[in-house]
Amino acid sequence: MIVNEDQPDLDSPSDDAPAPASLLRGAEVIRAHWEHAPEGPGVYRMLDGDGAVLYVGKAKSVKKRIASYTRLTGHVGRIARMIALTAQMVFVSTRTETDALLLESNLIKQLKPRFNVLLRDDKSFPYILLASSTRAAMLTKHRGARTIPGDYYGPFASTWAVNRTLNALQRAFLLRSCTDSYYDNRTRPCLLHQIKRCSAPCTGEIMPDDYAELVREAKAFLTGRSQTVRATLAAEMGKAAEALEFERAARLRDRIAALSAIQGAQGINPKSVEEADVFAITSEAGQFCVEVFFFRTFQNWGNCAYFPRADKSLSLGDVLGAFVGQFYAERPAPALVLLSHEIEEPGLIAEALTNWSGHKVEVTTPRRGEKRELVNHAEQNAREALARRLSDAASQTQLLEALGVAFAMESAPRRVEIYDNSHIMGTNAVGAMVVAGAAGFMKAHYRTFNIDATDLTPGDDYAMMRQVLTRRFSRLKREAPAPEAAHLQQADSEEFPAWPDLVLIDGGQGQFDAALGVLKELGIDQVTAVGIAKGLDRDAGRESFFCVGRAPFRLPPRDPALYFVQRLRDEAHRFAIGTHRARRKKDFIKSPLDEIAGIGPARKRALLSAFGTAKAIARADLADLEKVPGINAATARLVHDHFRSGG
Repeated sequence: MIVNEDQPDLDSPSDDAPAPASLLRGAEVIRAHWEHAPEGPGVYRMLDGDGAVLYVGKAKSVKKRIASYTRLTGHVGRIARMIALTAQMVFVSTRTETDALLLESNLIKQLKPRFNVLLRDDKSFPYILLASSTRAAMLTKHRGARTIPGDYYGPFASTWAVNRTLNALQRAFLLRSCTDSYYDNRTRPCLLHQIKRCSAPCTGEIMPDDYAELVREAKAFLTGRSQTVRATLAAEMGKAAEALEFERAARLRDRIAALSAIQGAQGINPKSVEEADVFAITSEAGQFCVEVFFFRTFQNWGNCAYFPRADKSLSLGDVLGAFVGQFYAERPAPALVLLSHEIEEPGLIAEALTNWSGHKVEVTTPRRGEKRELVNHAEQNAREALARRLSDAASQTQLLEALGVAFAMESAPRRVEIYDNSHIMGTNAVGAMVVAGAAGFMKAHYRTFNIDATDLTPGDDYAMMRQVLTRRFSRLKREAPAPEAAHLQQADSEEFPAWPDLVLIDGGQGQFDAALGVLKELGIDQVTAVGIAKGLDRDAGRESFFCVGRAPFRLPPRDPALYFVQRLRDEAHRFAIGTHRARRKKDFIKSPLDEIAGIGPARKRALLSAFGTAKAIARADLADLEKVPGINAATARLVHDHFRSGG
């Protein structure tokens, strides 16, 4: 699983052919480690001279696998480069090859080696949770660890998909969605009952046995018996109509309509596949796209496109096999996994998924029938998603080139950083850094800075900008090569650079001068800095720009670079304002007890339960504090002294 994130070997005459001396040196390092490598299954890591992990691999016999790396000939370019850069190896033995596969996936996600296929987006998917409780069962959305007792249904490909389904389920089964504390404190039905989305078990509007029947119907529907549930409801509606119970018949009709909405909105629904994940891969222009469809209870629960980082010389099957292993490292697998291409070790993957999930998992590449149709549909979506991404990247590249021309740069910037500050009269001051590149906004690289205002004049935007940029570039100099070396190493690499080519400062001449002062003080002269002053009356399109060696200027009203700068500035402003508001909100709800060392959440709850408010705790005598359950004499003295000393 090799990727093209590697930088050119400085000893080699070309990217594909490392210098013979480098290859020989790397092979000797591997040969020395081979003598002590495990004979059985395990995981091996190849490290460079700085200790950075180059590659993580697994093998049934580690010693036999790495023996192939000791040869000096017969390697493709990417493996030769990896061998040439290897300065050390680390081994971990495992009980079985499936354990090695799990460890390999975990290490790849954690270490992100540049020679492995990397799953870039490892976010968790939302599920629908039917939580069991001593109270009435709760139907809600859930994301993250499955620590709440109950039944989980999913995954759904997006929050929008799970919200849409959840709303329809509430109309169909009238199950509560409120928290236990809200449920316990109700004295009359809430609005959800009024709009017919909850049967209000909290106030006894429905009998426990009847509510349990609703829960049973919901479970039946979510586990695939949707037709049975609809037929039962239809029969009950007919009986109610015959008995002239038109109100009840209308309620049943609405529930049936809600179930129809769920099934009708799912798109393509299989008839013979109850539960499966479908993976289809395609590639173009050196990029890969994996489209994943989720099918549960004979319904399409959405799809998601991934763009793994992988070397363009790898086959589609190799990339797909590595992707599937990482995809399920932290997710439960369904009973069936359908693939568009043959992978190297389908049996091992199936065995590993079976062990991880606790039920039998089949991994197959269908050739015909409905399963093949599902794969073909996923492949079509993968091609379309990759085409859209390549089109967006081309447009983004053109915009970056326009920026380079507008600000007289030698070449188009590969990494653009935009800085903005947000505060109210100097309070809760934060700085924000937004990053953009050829792939658009790079949100994983965004950063916030809590500004230390103790030595600043309240509202001094210039000093705030100096502090933010000093912290940013001082750390960058420590953690990354100097700008000149970074550009040399990354000019022909697809890896997103650590150093910016262009820095945009949201502010006028004062903020721009502050930024130039920081860069000069730190000895950084390879970064282009530009100040953006808002136009008269803050009108968009009338911004003034400040660059070194040029008088303040404006861009033509219809210049694409101007619109792009506005987008970048607005994103930085949005990010800074959001961070500031979150910090301000946190300060609003801060308690004086938070300032006392040794007072954690449990003791804080105990004190507030006993006295009601922080002011009452501050006025309490030492004897009263010692009487609080869970508060010992030492803690009581600590609290008492804190408030008496004006702390």
